[in-house]
Amino acid sequence: MAVMGHVSLVGAGPGDPGLLTRTAIARLRAADVVLFDALIDERILKYARRAQRFFVGKRAGRHAMTQTAINAVMIRAARRGRRVVRLKGGDPFVFGRGGEEALALRHAGVPYDVVPGVTNAVAAPALAGIPVTHRGLASAFLVVSGHDEEAFASAIAGLEPNGVTVVVLMGLGRSAAIASRLIDRGWSRGTPVAIVVDASRSRQRTWRGTLDQLALDSVEWDARSAGTIVIGAVAALAAAAPAASASAVTRALGGHHVRG
Repeated sequence: MAVMGHVSLVGAGPGDPGLLTRTAIARLRAADVVLFDALIDERILKYARRAQRFFVGKRAGRHAMTQTAINAVMIRAARRGRRVVRLKGGDPFVFGRGGEEALALRHAGVPYDVVPGVTNAVAAPALAGIPVTHRGLASAFLVVSGHDEEAFASAIAGLEPNGVTVVVLMGLGRSAAIASRLIDRGWSRGTPVAIVVDASRSRQRTWRGTLDQLALDSVEWDARSAGTIVIGAVAALAAAAPAASASAVTRALGGHHVRG
């Protein structure tokens, strides 16, 4: 009888390999199979040199593999004794369907663990010098998905206008509609907004404006980019200069970056 393998649900962080955890790197190096999502930096995949690698993400609204199929591949590979890494951007349990996959693995009797990653909901604003909470401005923040209009409307329905920082993931394509929805809910048109695109990568950039500007402007974004929308008074802050990538800082300091 074949020895049962193992599945690791691994968070890849916002993009820069320097922001991976040591445990994430160890899982990748030991992996026989890696199933990875869109927007995973190729430098991260180099840690899994001995593994078979399969792209299972979504591009232009189309899934390379259905969630049911992904679950089946993980379970089948583990039952054949393989060490599987399910690699996700950010954290696997923040809008990554990691919970669904964990339940599927548990139901199938497959051993698994979860390796948390740095979520873009906090990392992207921080890398642009924006704290999601700040004394006197915001004592709480809400993280919400922006790609589903009904889900977004439900999430903000009970919020006091301008009461908390709202961080929207997966909302670039609906940014104007999101701004209009908040204005309709009573949020001030002058509420500061920042959009951080490709956080932690060399091409990181930040758009700053107001809800009114976002609702009126037709801002087009590259579909290949990852974007995080920050709405609230903190978006006007620049508590720190936009950070260089972790890898760039390591090189500049002459430190010892973990190598693949």
